[in-house]
Amino acid sequence: MTQPLPDAALDQLFRTARTYNAFTGEVSDETLQQLYGLLKFGPTEANTTPARIVFVKSDEAKAKLGPALSEGNYKKTMAAPCVAIVGYDMRFFDKLPVLFPHVDAKPWFEHRDDANLAWVANRNSSLQTAYLILAARALGLDCGPMTGFDNAKVDAAFFAGTSVRSSILVNLGQGDPASIFPRSPRLGFDEACQIL
Repeated sequence: MTQPLPDAALDQLFRTARTYNAFTGEVSDETLQQLYGLLKFGPTEANTTPARIVFVKSDEAKAKLGPALSEGNYKKTMAAPCVAIVGYDMRFFDKLPVLFPHVDAKPWFEHRDDANLAWVANRNSSLQTAYLILAARALGLDCGPMTGFDNAKVDAAFFAGTSVRSSILVNLGQGDPASIFPRSPRLGFDEACQIL
C-alpha cells in the first residue's frame, strides 16, 4: 500500500464524483455483495462494525419505504434502481467476541446507556456509510445519500423487533448528469485544517 492511486481512480472516487438526484440502470445482487465485500474492511472503533444494511430493490420493499420519505426525496428514491438503508445495531457489542477476539471488549460497551451506545453506533456506522459510498464509486456506481426521511417509519417497516435503528439512505445506480447542480464550493485547506 505504498503507491498512490492514479489520478483516474482519484477522480472516480472523489474529484469528479457527484451526488446524483436521478438514476438509471440496474444494480445486481452480485454487485451489492462486492460492495459490502469492500466496505466491510474500513476501520471502525474496536472493529465494532455496527452498520446493518437493507438493500431495497423490489417494488414491494419500495412500497414499504415510500411513506417514510420526505416529499423532496420521494420521486428520486422510488425511481432509483437500489436504495441502501444504512442502520446501526444498538447491540453491536454482542458481535465483539468474534470481531475483536484479542481483547474482551464487550464489557467496554454493554453497560452503557442508550444515548451513549447510539452515539458510538451511529458514529461508526456513519464511517461505514462513507465506505459504502466509496466502494460503490469504485465499482462504477453513482450515489445519492440523504437523511430526508422519517426514521421511526423506516425502523417500523424494516427493523421492527430488532436492535437496529436507521441512520441514512443512499440511492445507487447510474447517475443522470442532468440531475445534478454545479458543484458547490468546498473549504480550502487553510480554512479547515491546521498543521502544528
